[in-house]
Amino acid sequence: MSIFEAVKQSVTTRQAAERYGIRVERNGMCHCPFHDDSTPSMKLDRRYYCFGCGATGDVIDFVSQLRGIGSKDAAILLAQDFAIPYEGSTDKPSKLRQQNTDEQNYQHMERYCFRVLLDYYRLLCRWKKDHAPRTPEDDYHPRFVEALQKLSLIAYLLDELLGGDMQARASVVIEYGEEVRKLEQRMAELAAADEAAAQNSGGQYSASDEH
Repeated sequence: MSIFEAVKQSVTTRQAAERYGIRVERNGMCHCPFHDDSTPSMKLDRRYYCFGCGATGDVIDFVSQLRGIGSKDAAILLAQDFAIPYEGSTDKPSKLRQQNTDEQNYQHMERYCFRVLLDYYRLLCRWKKDHAPRTPEDDYHPRFVEALQKLSLIAYLLDELLGGDMQARASVVIEYGEEVRKLEQRMAELAAADEAAAQNSGGQYSASDEH
């Protein structure tokens, strides 16, 4: 079996996207990495399709475009990362694979941090608006307080990741990487609770209203 056949049979585009740092929602949607995507517009399964820019293809096409490498190198990369045996797999790894692993892992971590922080920033903006006190006598909602406390910092980190030099971006990834992972898990738990509560009460309740 050729490497292309082996990879396509063994790995879905969704699995590859998650392996390389792209956050995929439970319904298989994600922010398209191939254009400036403000809302999730790419559907991932065995293949992928973006409703925004029209990008489509299989898992090898996806990784090839994501990494900016040829189809064969993308297939080799997938085979090695997912431990997929294929005809000729005893050959020496490609020079590209040997040289780029550390740099590529960092780039994916940087992209991952940016996406999670951007999701959190949007959530904070919504909390600030939705939970603002209506009268001077109202108590501050915990979500409103969190938005006031965190918005400036998250905006600063996003600016560093988007426009900072290599040292500034690396500093954010190193210092906040673990916190970003925990933040993604927390947001996923809130989203799941929100969905469950909406189903139980006809959409009248939101997890973001919890203290």
